[in-house]
Amino acid sequence: MSQTVTPTTPATPAATTDRVVEGPTPKHAQLREILRRAIERELPPGSPIPSERDLAERYQVSRLTVRSAIGKLVEEGLLTRARGKGTFTATRRMELQLYLMSFTDDMRRRGLTPATELLHCGSDAPPPETAGALGLAPRQPAYRLVRRRRADGVPLAVERGWYHPRRVPGLPDLDLTSSLYAQLAQHYDLRLDHARQTVWSEAADRETARLLGIRTGDPLLVFRRVSSASGVPVEDMTSWYRGDRYEVTMQLDRTVPAEHGGNP
Repeated sequence: MSQTVTPTTPATPAATTDRVVEGPTPKHAQLREILRRAIERELPPGSPIPSERDLAERYQVSRLTVRSAIGKLVEEGLLTRARGKGTFTATRRMELQLYLMSFTDDMRRRGLTPATELLHCGSDAPPPETAGALGLAPRQPAYRLVRRRRADGVPLAVERGWYHPRRVPGLPDLDLTSSLYAQLAQHYDLRLDHARQTVWSEAADRETARLLGIRTGDPLLVFRRVSSASGVPVEDMTSWYRGDRYEVTMQLDRTVPAEHGGNP
């Protein structure tokens, strides 16, 4: 899925007919389309693009024009910036379907090698919303778990979750660098079979950006999932996924859930 590219000479768009000219179309928009064509036709994922200075000299435009064109392509997900390394063509986003499967199993299904780093596991009082979701009394402690998930060595997600202490006693003693769902099944005979999940986007804060190797403010896909086994709540997990690596796919039909009603 991912590749590390450290060539000595960045690739340069090969088309000789592409140039920026005076006219009604802003120069940054012209340059953006030139770069877009190069990305789509010539440059494989993970390829570096020339520096702002090189692009400005090649197309006889200002550095500000180059910066504007590149910034828009970064917003569109065609380019990605690596701190201290430069700007690269983005790898293709992985399709993230909304079904109940562990990260480990999902990555293996894609032919990738999953890895998990345990950042924290301990007992603490969860926020009121989590206490309510797990059926805990106010200020009743629960297990708090923080992990970083990788695929083929690339950090993809940070998970911060809460677990009902009576459902998973001794959770910190398990091997939490492996599939958690497999651990729950093996040690507690718990198989999460139902979840309610909420999805939103947000900008990466400093700590999450550091853990994912991205810039503060970069886009993230966030998933909060409350999972249960046989109707008993077990997990309240929020996961922050890199927006440059994932896209969400949902299958929609015209069926309206009975509890919401609505017009056809």
